Amino acid sequence: MFFFLSGQVVTASITCTQAFAWDGTHATTGSSIEIERGQLIRSGRTIEVHDSERGYKEYDVDSVRRYGRSVEIEATDTETGESTTLEMDGD
Repeated sequence: MFFFLSGQVVTASITCTQAFAWDGTHATTGSSIEIERGQLIRSGRTIEVHDSERGYKEYDVDSVRRYGRSVEIEATDTETGESTTLEMDGD
């Protein structure tokens, strides 16, 4: 019985860990975006973002600024070279 309960705890912790992500909005398109947990968001780094309209995209981070309760990530799309702003929830 202990083994059965241990398996449930492990399954619950994996499920909870995978659920954490950073939500926001793509400022140009207005689509919802999500940055999965575990990515280092710093100038000069490349991040992977899930866009609700365009799927997974990679961006080179140009700058990160906090504005009140939100965070703005200025980034460049690695595929198109277009600059954009990702407005992330600060909480």
